[in-house]
Amino acid sequence: MQRIQLVKDELSFSRCIQGYWRLNEWQMSVAELQAFVEHGLERGITTTDHADVYGAFTEEGLFGRMLKQAPHLREQIEMVSKCGILFPCEAQPDVTGVHYNSGGDYIIRAAERSLRELNTDYLDLLLIHRPDPLMDADEVAQAFNTLKASGKVRHFGVSNFSVAQFALLQSRLDEPLITNQLEISLIHSEPLFDGSLDYLQQHRINPMAWSCLGGGKVFHDFQYKALREAAMDIAQHYNAELDQILLAFVLALPCNAMPILGSGNTQRIARQVDATKLQLERQHWFALLEAARGMPVP
Repeated sequence: MQRIQLVKDELSFSRCIQGYWRLNEWQMSVAELQAFVEHGLERGITTTDHADVYGAFTEEGLFGRMLKQAPHLREQIEMVSKCGILFPCEAQPDVTGVHYNSGGDYIIRAAERSLRELNTDYLDLLLIHRPDPLMDADEVAQAFNTLKASGKVRHFGVSNFSVAQFALLQSRLDEPLITNQLEISLIHSEPLFDGSLDYLQQHRINPMAWSCLGGGKVFHDFQYKALREAAMDIAQHYNAELDQILLAFVLALPCNAMPILGSGNTQRIARQVDATKLQLERQHWFALLEAARGMPVP
């Protein structure tokens, strides 16, 4: 599989990233999860995406139990985690109300919790999960510097940040933010037009792309019937499946977006990895965009 160089001579990611936000729903044993990770490695998926909040603050612990049993896998994978979202749940009984926290002390505590839960000494990449209107960029920068100096986190980025929010935080950092994890799909194409992807391409920053299949809505929701039919027609041209065409749309973007695959089914993962071999012709890419937006290309 193609690899995307995020930091020269230091860090690269597999073009497709395995996401684990639904890990607690997969009901895998430790041995089954290890086999799943190894299946991905055989297909070139080395990068794993986590967040403290996933599974109501349980996902990282599930993955960490697997790494404790199979510690040799740690050096074969890149580990990404995110922090900053809080809500009351069994694992966070003292939290009141849904809110964001990008305070410096909290970022450090959250990163250290992720390290414990994931059973690792370091994260390859830590992201601020959501833009926080109360974010003090200087405070975040200091927290990043502390985590970097301690060796606990090697690189930093953000998730769901606007261009202005990204630029603000970057202005306070000595080292570059290396990604912005954005929702990118045919049913959420705003980053293609709001300047987000233009800014990243300008600065040679590769985005991670979440929900590239639109949360599965394209497959069954009536409102996406026209898009589904157009995509299936195009899929026949390439002898491909619907999910492969949806991923190929994102993979065609010149910013070299890295799709996060969210399935726990090895057959689906293998099929979606094969989408990296598809190269949509321009007329097909724009036909998909037209069907998704419900309006002709201007």
